[in-house]
Amino acid sequence: MNFPFFIARRYFLSKRKKNFINIISILSMVGIAFSTAALIIVLSVFNGLGVLIRSVYTSFDPELKVELVKGKTFESSPDFIKKIEAVKGVEIVTEVIEDYAVVRYRDADMVAIIRGVSDNFIDQHRLDDHIIKGKPVLKKDSILFAIVGAGVQNTLSIALEDNMYALQVFYIKNAKASLDPSKLYSRKAIRPGAVFSIEKNYDENYIFLPLAFTQDLLDFGNKRTSLEIKVSENADAEKVRGAVASVVGDRFNVQTNEEQHEDIYRLLKIEKLFTFLALSLLIVVGSLNIFFSLMMLAIDKKKDVTLLTAMGANQNQIRDIFLSEGVLISFTGAITGLLLGGFICFIQDQFGLVGMGMENAIVSSYPVKMKITDFAYTALMITVITYIVSWYPAYKASRFFSTELL
Repeated sequence: MNFPFFIARRYFLSKRKKNFINIISILSMVGIAFSTAALIIVLSVFNGLGVLIRSVYTSFDPELKVELVKGKTFESSPDFIKKIEAVKGVEIVTEVIEDYAVVRYRDADMVAIIRGVSDNFIDQHRLDDHIIKGKPVLKKDSILFAIVGAGVQNTLSIALEDNMYALQVFYIKNAKASLDPSKLYSRKAIRPGAVFSIEKNYDENYIFLPLAFTQDLLDFGNKRTSLEIKVSENADAEKVRGAVASVVGDRFNVQTNEEQHEDIYRLLKIEKLFTFLALSLLIVVGSLNIFFSLMMLAIDKKKDVTLLTAMGANQNQIRDIFLSEGVLISFTGAITGLLLGGFICFIQDQFGLVGMGMENAIVSSYPVKMKITDFAYTALMITVITYIVSWYPAYKASRFFSTELL
């Protein structure tokens, strides 16, 4: 066994003459343990929130989205779509027309965002797990259906089982003033066939419609507002994005799902970083007790230091004894904290003990996801802090040699 570590372990396990040194050491371990556990728990919650946000956005928005860099609509053609479909890693290309419209059901009306999608949108299976009523179909036996958000259904009091009433969709045209009101807008009717529920903002504003229906309503012809691409299961979305970008040219912007919501993901990362730094300060404060504990231990063990020096121990070995003592105190607290934090995260993940406390929350309890990198970075940070706060007391202890104590 390493000589400095052997002596440090004896000091760590033995009872000292001055009991307050033991008390400070215990407080150091407890402080580091709870700070470490808190850090692991909070980082895991941020990881869980990140996974939750990704699940929400990947359900509603595509893996890859093609839009114009400038402008709203572009001309689409079968040849253009086939070129994109020929890119390795592209599985489905869905044509999209999106705009605002007024929708009415019986006596209720509202402004909603209509998203017209080609029939293969259903094959992307993005809404499958979020359908709460009806079936996710846009067309069946030549009958067209709309898929409405749960908030839209509540606002308009839509009854899927009632076939007597259709959903009326009005689109305001950019026409010049006319004495004929019918030329100011277009109107089409469609049967509501399903209700989805993903997130409040989407639920209260969006309606999915067949592309042909939206195309006729808006009189868009071959114009599209975007293309939504589903990537093959084993394909790298980033590589596919680059390949698609080279095919569509500089006029178009091709974005991954994360790039479509870059601001939110960046904000989440920044919040996680600042939380890590803030909670790290608690560990620093807890580690300061190690500094005082080692300083008093060095004074208490002057006679031992002198004796060990007389027996041939050099200053580096004396210094390493007290560094090892600091490591033992710190790592005992850190390992306890890591295990405690991991255990609490496991319990939360399995049983959801702590709820979100919001009535319309997407999930009932705080999501958590443990990452080995969080444990590694936390352990590395504690190692660095421990070395910094232990070095000076260890250095001073190595200078406490006195022949008068022999």
